[in-house]
Amino acid sequence: MNEAHPDFRLRLAAEHAARLRGRAAAAALAAQARALSPPRTPLRVRMGWTLVEVGLRLVQRQAVPLRSRTA
Repeated sequence: MNEAHPDFRLRLAAEHAARLRGRAAAAALAAQARALSPPRTPLRVRMGWTLVEVGLRLVQRQAVPLRSRTA
């Protein structure tokens, strides 16, 4: 039993190292994917600009001159 003990510990260490290498590879792929995608703007900024755009569209619709009330 004493002879198998070091082999068992080496096997556990090898499996642990393999798991760590896999996690490192996944993290590297995730970092690469983040680098390729455009930077995300915060939700608050996107909502603000969306509201500005909606307001500008509403103003453009109301730009039609109103009829005068001279009846």
